Order: sequence, then C-alpha cells, then structure tokens
Amino acid sequence: MLSQACTAAPCPKALVAPHAGFIYSGSIAAQVYARVKNGAEQISRVVLLGPSHRVGFEGIATTTADFYTTPLGQIPLDKAAIAELEQLPGVISLDQAHAQEHSLEVHLPFLQRCLSGFTLVPLVVGQSTPAMVAQVIDKLWGGPETLIVISSDLSHHLPYEDANKKDTQTAQLIEDRSPSITGDQACGCKPLNGLLQVLRQRQLGIETVQLKNSGDTAGSRDRVVGYGAWVVEETHVQTQTIPTAQRQQLLYLARTMILHGLEGGGEYNIALEKFHPSLHEERGSFVTIKLNGHLRGCIGNLAATRALVVDVAHNANAAAFQDSRFKPLKMQEYLQIDLHISVLSPSTVLAVDSREQLLEKLRPGIDGLILQQGKHRSTYLPSVWAQISEPENFVSELRKKAGLPAQGWSSDMQVWTYTTEEFS
Repeated sequence: MLSQACTAAPCPKALVAPHAGFIYSGSIAAQVYARVKNGAEQISRVVLLGPSHRVGFEGIATTTADFYTTPLGQIPLDKAAIAELEQLPGVISLDQAHAQEHSLEVHLPFLQRCLSGFTLVPLVVGQSTPAMVAQVIDKLWGGPETLIVISSDLSHHLPYEDANKKDTQTAQLIEDRSPSITGDQACGCKPLNGLLQVLRQRQLGIETVQLKNSGDTAGSRDRVVGYGAWVVEETHVQTQTIPTAQRQQLLYLARTMILHGLEGGGEYNIALEKFHPSLHEERGSFVTIKLNGHLRGCIGNLAATRALVVDVAHNANAAAFQDSRFKPLKMQEYLQIDLHISVLSPSTVLAVDSREQLLEKLRPGIDGLILQQGKHRSTYLPSVWAQISEPENFVSELRKKAGLPAQGWSSDMQVWTYTTEEFS
C-alpha cells in the first residue's frame, strides 16, 4: 500500500488517518503515511491520539507500559512526555483503555515502516472537550522532530450514496477547522476536534488527501464505513491581514499600557507615527488576559470607532483594571500573564427568523455572535467555541449572558456575526 502511494509531497506536521482493518482503510491511510516517509530522518517522536471504543471514561488516558509491540518489533514510549502530560487537567493513567484499543494499534505498522526510529506517546481519548485535547496537543507540538497523528474513521453503516454525502460534509467541516464534529460524523471526533482547535489557534490549514469508504475498497455498498485522510503542513499558514511585525507592536503596546497602570497610571500619549499606517485604521478589538491558562480579564469594542492601535491600548488597560468580574491586576501577576488580541471584522447582519435558522447558519469555530433584544445585548468571540462547541449551547449561554432566558426566541431579536484575527 505504501509503495502504491509513493509521493514526493513534503512530510506533514500532523495527519488524520483511519483505523479500520488494512484491507478496508489501509490504502487511504497509506496516502498520508507515504508523505511521512519523506521526513523519516527528522521525526523522532510520534504523538498518537485515538478514540476509546471499548472502555468508557472521562478524560485522556496514558499508560504505564514501557513499549507497544507489533510483529515488526517494539516501540519505546516517551515516558518523560507522558509524565509531563499527566500534570494537565483531565489526563489520567488508565492501562485498561489501551489494552484492546485498535484505534491506536492499526497505525503502528505504518509508522514502523515509514520511520527509522521513534518514541511513541499513545493517548486514548475518552469524554473530553476540544479545549482539553488541544491543550495536550499544544503541550507536545514541538518542532520537526514531532509528528501528531489523529486516528478516526468517518460515518458508519450507511448506504454508499448516503455515506458519500455525509462524509463530504464532514470533510468540509474539517477543512474549515470547525471543532464541532459529532460522533455520527467521525468516531474519532474527540481527538479530531482538539486538533482542529489547535489549527485555528495556530492559523494552520488542513488539506484533504483522500475520501473513500469500505464500498470503494473491500466491502459491499449496502452498509459502508467512511474513511478520510488529511495532512497539516506548518508552512500552510493562513494569510494574515496584520503582519507579524505589526502584531508584535500591538502586543508590546498592550503590555506597556498594563505596566503603566501598575506603576501609577496617569496620561499616556501614544506616538501614532511609530505605528504602521494600517494600524491607524478604525477597527474593533478585544484584549484578553490569561493567568495560568485561566481568564483574568477581557474587554473590547465591537464597533470600529477609533484607530486600532488606540483601541488595543485602551482595551488592554481596561482588561487589566476595569473588568468587573475580577479584581484589578497586581504587579506580582504581571510577569505571568498571557495576552491575546482579537481584531474584529465588521459585523454582518444575519437574517434569521427563528432560533432554528440561527443554529443552522452558525459556523462553529468561525463566527463571533452578537445577540440583541431590546436593551439586552451580548457577544461571544469565535474563541469561545473552544469551551462551548455545540451551537445550541453556544446560543443558550450567550442569551443568559445578555440577561435573557436560555431558551426561546423573540420576533424583535437582532443577530450579527463577525470573524476575528487572533494572536498572542
């Protein structure tokens, strides 16, 4: 299968591949593993995440084993990396989850044939949020020495044509990096959504390599299982409207404004001439402060009413000292904070007449949402999808934030959507 899929395409940083028996899905998996062969000399560690088929549990399971063994030999586990992960929330040691889990095992012979030698971090993903899985992937993202592998099949036991239609829709969600895949779309939805969340945060794209099902390979077409293969290359960074140098300027300004406030405050004159003219354009922004991974303040403007550089400066100060949910930031916290800036696109009216229409049109992981009913108004940034991945819950929680009942709909409800460019 690998020889038939031979390619000169570059080695991916991450891949998604199926885990059925080789006669069913092996040829699809080979399409991406053939690319891994081209990076055999640089990859020394593989982080492999797959769903749990046999054991129900909360979180992400490591193992106490020292090796995984196949007929091709032993694969040593990266015990130091596993110990590091076990310090994260939701990561547990559970050998029972690994004992008979084929979603990991099926990938190992491919890896052993493609790589000259590597250590393995095997992770069985139980009930987990995209944010929880994303934290694990981020922790071990590393450099070119690390390959991330997500194990997942697609739809199960549908007629051939129905499966094709459903899997094509799922493939589009994956290409959109929407961390909202459900279990009926992909059995590996939990690890897959975590990867998609990381790709959104890192502004990396994902490419579909092949999409087939068991009716194309070794089974009947009455009830098929869908298979897909995708690759992520770190060079495929999405186009930035704000170049890296200007992002760094804004982040430095935000930190400077917070430090100025901690040192006593007072008037602060922003030298606009030192900033690129594009940063003088009127754009809305939010500044988010996190401390040890937890929210410590978030303030912003939805409307573009002043120069972006001025907006970021004022929002940084407000997030540190004026967010009513938190006490003012203290100097001892300053060196430990992480700053995140979200620059907003203009808001667009979303023409919907019902809650059902809204849920249908929302793009999870992409859209920021503004709801207004009378004097009640509130918004969630697109980044909130990482914590609330289901559209129904997203809308319910936003209604509650606006001071409205979680359920229901009103004829005078107004809805807008927007997107953001986020960096930290």
